[in-house]
Amino acid sequence: MKELGMQRWMDKKIAPPVPLGSYAPEDVTFLLKDLGGAALERGTKERETAIQSGVHYSEMLPVEYRPTDRYIDLFHDTLRRSAGKVAQAVAAVSELIWSRKGREAVLISLARAGTPVGVLIKRYIKEMYRADLPHYSISIIRGKGIDENAVLYILQRHGADAKLQFIDGWTGKGAIRQVLIEACESFGVKYGVRLDDDLAVLADPGRCTATFGTREDYLIPSACLNSTVSGLMSRTVLRDDLIGPEDFHGAKFYREWLDEDVSNLFVDTVSSCFASAAEAGSRTAAEMLVSPPPVTWQGLRDIRSIQETYGIADINLVKPGVGETTRVLLRRMPWKILVDRVDNPNLSHIMLLAEDRGIPVEIFPDLSYSCCGIIKLLKGESE
Repeated sequence: MKELGMQRWMDKKIAPPVPLGSYAPEDVTFLLKDLGGAALERGTKERETAIQSGVHYSEMLPVEYRPTDRYIDLFHDTLRRSAGKVAQAVAAVSELIWSRKGREAVLISLARAGTPVGVLIKRYIKEMYRADLPHYSISIIRGKGIDENAVLYILQRHGADAKLQFIDGWTGKGAIRQVLIEACESFGVKYGVRLDDDLAVLADPGRCTATFGTREDYLIPSACLNSTVSGLMSRTVLRDDLIGPEDFHGAKFYREWLDEDVSNLFVDTVSSCFASAAEAGSRTAAEMLVSPPPVTWQGLRDIRSIQETYGIADINLVKPGVGETTRVLLRRMPWKILVDRVDNPNLSHIMLLAEDRGIPVEIFPDLSYSCCGIIKLLKGESE
């Protein structure tokens, strides 16, 4: 059975990717199908109604949020203040990956929040160890799994023994972490290749992975924006009428936003801090290698508490952490925002977005996270 599975992945014909995104080709290869000609965007209320009616979120795209000048100023200010902190987290994660997998590592970012983090990890390892590791960005979708064609393409190029390392930006309640675990198990059964489901992130406030830079729920500047800090790529799309059996999952490359793109500004600014952050990052990684931090899924238990307090039946309406709360405010219909305290310096952009949209903010103490966004139920409170 194993031999049959291996033959299946060796023989499957997958076309090489087309160049996409605003990053330099040496930083990342996007294994995505360009859907630039498809009309996929839906307004916020239309999209929210569709999702809550059962349409999968991956079948459409939100209209890209065009930030105000005040919000762009906040991004630049946050980047200036936090670049060193982000660089230290990158250093810690990169040192963990290098210690465990070395020159055989193949970096695989989960599009799209993982992509800038993958670029930074690739750059750090190249700068510190003179190793130019391959780096791909691929799609993973809650409820549908990982892009198997993308993984097959990587294995065909690097061999079944390649040490794959999956990368994301941060953890929320651990939904993508769970999808990755299940997808790697399914892939192994289907193709006879065992994948390492370890997920490396900069921040793990949900406590659902052991490879992270910090468990503090702070603002990673790339969470402030959408495509303009992620190589001008949209969220990924999976629809039968657009994606064939040998295609990669799809996405749009928003070339029209080139003048507003800060993707390379973000990675260049953080990369410039690597030299000063390396010692502290290396020390953090060494401590974690000696005493691996436990994976407790505490964040998920906190979400259950929020559900009980507010009578929320659907866990998918609760989006924990700074990164996910930002996305709720940018592209969903929020009901309210919960914060651990109103004077948390990590939440200035959250407070700004909530004020702009007229969304109430409430204190919910003793969270694993700095904040949570709760999506408005549009179909009635009884559901």
